[in-house]
Amino acid sequence: MPPWRFRSGGLACAVAIAVATATAASVVVAAGAADGEAEFDYRKLSGIIIPGFASTQLRAWSVLDCPYSPFDFNPLDSVWLDSTKLFSAVNCWLKCMLLDPYNQTDHPECKSRPDSGLSAITELDPGYITGPLSSIWKEWVKWCVEFGIEANAIIAVPYDWRLPPSMLEERDLYFHKLKLTFEIALKLRGGPSLVFAHSMGNNVFRYFLEWLKLEIAPKHYIQWLDKHIHAYFAVGAPLLGSTESVRATLSGTTSGLPVTEGTARLMFNSFAASLWLLPFSKYCKADNVYWKHFFEGKAHINRQQCDEMEYSSDNSGWPTTLVSIEVPTDREDITSNMECGKPTLLSFSAREVSDGTLFKTMLDYDPQSKALIHQLEKYYQGDPVLNPLTPWDRPPIKNVFCIYGIDTKTEVGYYFAPSGKPYPDNWIITDVIYEFERSLLSRSGHSFSGKPNNSSGDGTVSYNSLSWCKQWLGPKVNITRAPQAEHDGSDLQTSMNTEHYHGEDLFPNMKRAPHVKYITYYEDAESIPGWRTAVWELDKANHRNIVRMPVVMRELWLEMWHDMHPYSQSKFVTKAFRGPLRHEDCHWDYAKARCAFPEFCEYRYTFGDVHLGMSCRLKYSSTKLLRQYL
Repeated sequence: MPPWRFRSGGLACAVAIAVATATAASVVVAAGAADGEAEFDYRKLSGIIIPGFASTQLRAWSVLDCPYSPFDFNPLDSVWLDSTKLFSAVNCWLKCMLLDPYNQTDHPECKSRPDSGLSAITELDPGYITGPLSSIWKEWVKWCVEFGIEANAIIAVPYDWRLPPSMLEERDLYFHKLKLTFEIALKLRGGPSLVFAHSMGNNVFRYFLEWLKLEIAPKHYIQWLDKHIHAYFAVGAPLLGSTESVRATLSGTTSGLPVTEGTARLMFNSFAASLWLLPFSKYCKADNVYWKHFFEGKAHINRQQCDEMEYSSDNSGWPTTLVSIEVPTDREDITSNMECGKPTLLSFSAREVSDGTLFKTMLDYDPQSKALIHQLEKYYQGDPVLNPLTPWDRPPIKNVFCIYGIDTKTEVGYYFAPSGKPYPDNWIITDVIYEFERSLLSRSGHSFSGKPNNSSGDGTVSYNSLSWCKQWLGPKVNITRAPQAEHDGSDLQTSMNTEHYHGEDLFPNMKRAPHVKYITYYEDAESIPGWRTAVWELDKANHRNIVRMPVVMRELWLEMWHDMHPYSQSKFVTKAFRGPLRHEDCHWDYAKARCAFPEFCEYRYTFGDVHLGMSCRLKYSSTKLLRQYL
């Protein structure tokens, strides 16, 4: 989902692994040789970043004169996101942003294309004021540079996030280029890559894996994956979609941009990629496109096939009805005052949203829904590779880590009614249903039916969608809950070899101390030999800011360093304790008048320190500290 919300940095988690790699490379290899250990070159790994929705810089590829404004658009000018032009020439800006809703072509007067390289994903709107507000990957790249990561070890693969998956390939050959990126990284650095995807970037990577099946001979498919991809980190992945996309489609979501909701809706609905994030049922699957290509050599419409649970359960496995729309009993009264008569309430489940029932029903009241129906049928149900609006299976990659935040108030349902205004302002939200921790509540306070999840989502994606990856875990799972902050292990809780039944959520019966944020690890105890699967749930981690969290960076660093070390003794990195690993982790303990973690940190003043905490530094090298986690 968009990271452009001001006071957010909608991040994607990716660079972390490269950090672990390079730091370990620079300090561990030499130390290992000095201690008589076998040398192991950690520098062979590459980190490939796939950003999320609206997380790639778009630049103008046309000359557009803007009347009544001192600003024009010239080739290579920033379009997404240039706040100056957005404020002063919003109509021109929209021409460079909008696509034709039916064929996804550019506006006749202006077109935009995605930028390339790391600069395309670090900061959307550079500037003294706007820069920090639109920062995405900048801080992580800076963090990596401080640890000596080589420039060619971090590879960004930006894309035009407005386009549906098939158009990414048809117009830009994006998936061909992505395949070459993996192959070049292997040739350049000599080792497989680590994939970091955030939010919709996970949908892009899923589509790439399915597209790759049709490009590589079946007997070589798994070999290619094993050779080129070591691990996949899915951060904030909307595995069953996100309800926020419904809100954006019907009423518009500005996410902090200085535009009206109607303008945001107009823009959002012109991007067929917007439907890529629609919520869908976990009980409905599509036909196997791969086998139809293999045996018949032609594409088919990927209609959903639902099992009996879809019709015997409530709300397609979601906590409540996703969409409820109040419409006049008489269709001709759609623009009249709703108080004149009792409206009819139409309700739609996740299945009815993703299969087009919602938009086809709305067509009688909102003719603009015709474009949405066209996009859904052409670019999703008719996609030649995959219907993305179907549940995920575990990717056939050796190491899969699913990371997301929980226990944040998240929207899971909406009530809409006609506003009496013309499109795009013809619908208003009359009520919103939220999930919060283990309960459901409405904005208005009115009663409604529903069944809450075991937790709540990350503020953007609901818990049932984020936690779908728990289905990828095996029948035996080791669960560990630990504080997110550095700790000595005294507050550690574990449950080993916990039974996990396929199709059911896995929720530990563990205590929570007040005001303590935890991270809960779910790790395969018994899995396919050579494969590992883990799920990390972080308390209060926001969808857009999760990879800004030091705890995420630390855990990725430790896990990959442990994973690639030739003398690691356990399947996953130990959780027994978490001590400081960098000078920044040391701080002053005012209660004891000394540096905290005295076994790791000491007071060591350096010219330029302006407070006591800055003078607290590690006693030992990173090499010695990292060995504790093998």
